[in-house]
Amino acid sequence: MLSNPKSMLGEVYRVTRKVNKDLEKQFDKAMISIYQRALFECRYKATRFLQMIHESGGFQTAKTLLHTPGLQYGFEALWEYRRLDLTMEALVLKPPWNKFFTDDEKQIARKRLTDCGYTPEE
Repeated sequence: MLSNPKSMLGEVYRVTRKVNKDLEKQFDKAMISIYQRALFECRYKATRFLQMIHESGGFQTAKTLLHTPGLQYGFEALWEYRRLDLTMEALVLKPPWNKFFTDDEKQIARKRLTDCGYTPEE
């Protein structure tokens, strides 16, 4: 049993970091999953998207793309396939991922989707 408050705080921090790292890995897998589904279901190969995930991780990739003005090529391609459910924007609005994005970031994702006629699951 930890009786030292400093030790307890350190343990909480360590456990929290591990949980966050686990969630980051799960989000990376979710991002790769939408890439794979787009590849197999639409024959759309989002090479740059996959490269960004491998270089920066899923969360940073999503945040970078959300803060890039306009629609990305991949988003437009998936819109043409009528598969906006496979976009990063749709993924970040779903639980449990939505709690890791700011209200502004979620609004950007929601607006992109609704402007193209897609109602996101939230």
